[in-house]
Amino acid sequence: MRSILLPLIFLLATGCSSQHPNQAVTGMDFPEITGQSLEKETVRIPSDFASDYNLLLVGYKQNSQFDIDRWLIGLDMTQTKIDTFEIPTIAGLFPQMFSTTIDNGMRRGIPKELWKGVITVYEDGEKVQAFTGNQNPNNARVILLNSQGQIVYFYDDGFSVAALNTLRSHLPEQ
Repeated sequence: MRSILLPLIFLLATGCSSQHPNQAVTGMDFPEITGQSLEKETVRIPSDFASDYNLLLVGYKQNSQFDIDRWLIGLDMTQTKIDTFEIPTIAGLFPQMFSTTIDNGMRRGIPKELWKGVITVYEDGEKVQAFTGNQNPNNARVILLNSQGQIVYFYDDGFSVAALNTLRSHLPEQ
């Protein structure tokens, strides 16, 4: 029994998510997906966004948070005014089964006033990963959307000041 259990656990933990090559998605429409904010509100992305520009910081692994935090600090330090959403995007059946535990863990580590801006995507996780690619999954996928849901800027090579400045060049005067 033990020899069957360990491979099954490994398969559930790792075998439910596919490898997708990274994509160049600038100029494309972001796919319609659904997630849930840490406030437990269902959010349709991008159709529920009302601003002229919205920034998605998409993370595929817990370790993506380091890169996302660097982007958030850079945006703050440059006083970049844009609606920004952290989008933990987790593919596979195994994480969906533990979504409540995962979300509760995030709630414990994120101040309540920020919960509205953290939208976890489980059901459409594979769809997003296939769209952007998921190679180098520790890097955030930085996606600037216009009001029509079109991707104006996309970057997935890890935070850099040059990338931040390029992102800012796509926004109205700051």
